[in-house]
Amino acid sequence: MRVPSDFGKHLAQRQIRLGKLCNMTKKMVCIILGGGKGTRLFPLTEFRSKPAVPLGGKFRLIDIPISNCINSGVNQIYLLTQFNSVSLHRHIRQTYGFDRFGGGFVEILAAQQTNDGESWYQGTADAVRKQLRYLEQPGIEHVLVVSGDQIYRMNYQQMLRTHIDSRADATIAALPVHREAASALGIMRIDGTGRVQGFLEKPKTDEELDLVRTDPSWFDSQGIPSKGRECLASMGIYLFNRDWLVEVLSKNNYQDFGKEVFPLSIRARRVQCHLFDGYWEDVGTIRSFYDANLAIASSSPPFNFADEEAPVYSRARHLPSTRVEGATVTNSLISDGCVIDKGAVIENSVIGLRCHIGQNVTIRNSILMGADLYDSEEQRAANARAGRPNLGVGADSILDGVIADKNCAIGRKVRIQSHPGLEPNCDMKGVYVRDGIIVVPKDGVLPDGWSLT
Repeated sequence: MRVPSDFGKHLAQRQIRLGKLCNMTKKMVCIILGGGKGTRLFPLTEFRSKPAVPLGGKFRLIDIPISNCINSGVNQIYLLTQFNSVSLHRHIRQTYGFDRFGGGFVEILAAQQTNDGESWYQGTADAVRKQLRYLEQPGIEHVLVVSGDQIYRMNYQQMLRTHIDSRADATIAALPVHREAASALGIMRIDGTGRVQGFLEKPKTDEELDLVRTDPSWFDSQGIPSKGRECLASMGIYLFNRDWLVEVLSKNNYQDFGKEVFPLSIRARRVQCHLFDGYWEDVGTIRSFYDANLAIASSSPPFNFADEEAPVYSRARHLPSTRVEGATVTNSLISDGCVIDKGAVIENSVIGLRCHIGQNVTIRNSILMGADLYDSEEQRAANARAGRPNLGVGADSILDGVIADKNCAIGRKVRIQSHPGLEPNCDMKGVYVRDGIIVVPKDGVLPDGWSLT
């Protein structure tokens, strides 16, 4: 008899709570776009793809869209990748094992040479085009396309209802935003029924914003308080009729959905918006990633992992409980398997798996991603002989405004603190500074007494 995986057990319990899955979602396939090189998230993406970047101490970014799918009854999921995808593949393989009788899967489709072409994915639409054969299988009616590097919680069944009720060919998830935020987003112009009539990418001037302005009273009429918001931003979440998607990608060489497919299709086809009014964050930069993690660790997190009705799934690691020996911890997330020694102070921070925090260490406004393993006794002895610090943070060190990637060894009396004279983007002494955030790269080593001056 096959023993269910931990994920399989959780999934079975989730399906019992949901009851019978919606027949419509059984005919839906989700494509998760793994993203490009992630240069704006460097050095976190030096050895991994964007969806594989750790989040909230024990999750990865890819866990968000996959969990949204599972919680919405969508269990046929393709993940498109092409850059630094080894750790992402390993995470998917070790985490998401569906019951073989339920027909569910998370399958990775990497960019590869075929008889039809040898190039990398050239954009969101081009990535889907290169994998169309998987969408042309029988029994598929709708295709959901989402990003692998966003934080949000959405029931895709509600989006499907909007799509079907409006008889749309395609539906775009849309978020009401203030004018001040619109300059960094793709803004849509709609009519009174929610049909999309125009797009404007990152409008800058008042004249441009007026062209795509939505009357706030329309949001109110849809049951969403406008709160002064008058622009409608695309979230990069798309739902298509399968046959139309195959047709438009087969007959054209469009490379991007937001810049080409939708702007050139809205006159001939019905493109509908689906309103969403929850937390949504695109973590495409070091600053946005840093801010999102610290917000999650706050006393009133905008995104709450502790939601029984819509949990976020991840790999079960079977680690021991964290041990705290007389430390002070406030407004922070502490993951499994950590040891926090006497006198440590942790404030407004995220502490990842297997972190060892030494005596009298101070960690503020920081993200420590933890370690993939514990130092063995032999390794500790070798470190002592070589004068190398052990994994974790050594005694009497201070970290403030820092992201420490996986497997960092930070010695005793280390000082990593931002200061007014620090360049917002620079490389120095084994660390990187991006968007004013100090980043210790993966496997980084900072010896005893190291300081940023």
